[in-house]
Amino acid sequence: MGEKLTKETARIMDERFGCDSLLALATVDEGKPYVRTVDAYYEDGAFYIVTYALSNKMRHIGKERSVAVCGDWFTAQGIGENLGHVKAECNAQIMAKVRTAFAAWYDNGHTDEEDPNTCLLRVRLTEGVLYHHGTRYDIDFTA
Repeated sequence: MGEKLTKETARIMDERFGCDSLLALATVDEGKPYVRTVDAYYEDGAFYIVTYALSNKMRHIGKERSVAVCGDWFTAQGIGENLGHVKAECNAQIMAKVRTAFAAWYDNGHTDEEDPNTCLLRVRLTEGVLYHHGTRYDIDFTA
């Protein structure tokens, strides 16, 4: 396992992923891996993804919460959590940031916030590998 998230690695993660970021998200269902590209926003050791509660990814996470992500010289493992409807009061603060990060496309008809199945997926990172200017950082996000 790597070192805890340092000020330097936290800064790199914020700069690189604290915006609309494309990531590969991997889940497992009945022993088979599945991967797909998602739009994600990073903050404080977690990625946030607006998705559909009845999607295959959420069905997989409902059975097996272990996931992996990969993007822009970063790969990590984490725990997927359905935080519920995007308009739930408990999600108001993070959703304000997510909507801002996704502003270029969020309101183009793709996302229906009135649908009760439109949910917020949080991937709490546990460990990862980040590369930056030729340096490898092994990060323990749980420390």
